[in-house]
Amino acid sequence: MLIEVVEKSPAELPEYGTIPIAFKVESSFRVVPVDQGLGGMLFIDEPITPYIKDYDVFEAERPSSWAERFDLSNWGIFFAVCEAQHVGGAAVAWRSPEIGMLEGRDDLACLWDLRVHPDHRNRGVGQVLLSYAVDWSRKRECRQLKVETQNINVPACRFYARQGFELGNVNTQAYGAELDEVQLLWYLGL
Repeated sequence: MLIEVVEKSPAELPEYGTIPIAFKVESSFRVVPVDQGLGGMLFIDEPITPYIKDYDVFEAERPSSWAERFDLSNWGIFFAVCEAQHVGGAAVAWRSPEIGMLEGRDDLACLWDLRVHPDHRNRGVGQVLLSYAVDWSRKRECRQLKVETQNINVPACRFYARQGFELGNVNTQAYGAELDEVQLLWYLGL
């Protein structure tokens, strides 16, 4: 399968948003602090009752609404194309002061979004997109690429770990009591 990555303008975000991001959650990392956290954290992969998680279910979170919320002038928007079809996409935020995940740093880029069409998952599309995002970030002299996952997205956590990212932050309180998820922040040295 030949995958080409094409950089697009933010005007293409409505098309980008047609690539599904939803995934089936079948297990979750239970995060267990050892010695109140002083001894580190254990991540126990436990099966759960399967359900579908779709970040695009909230209109304000959809790619088509990003331009209303953020200055996208320093963002990279990428499509993965295979046989003239959009099979994946990635968005990288850089030099966007309103994005707290960038920590006010010009040498940090944030992989804001990575999505692969369900029919093309586990075929290397995500790896190709990530590689392109890494190169794009390096060209802007970034020293790190950061990405957020949650403990309910075990495949994404394993993917980023395989790609060389290191877990840099575990926040059990990030989403409040109403959302039973743990925020995991990963960093890749560039």
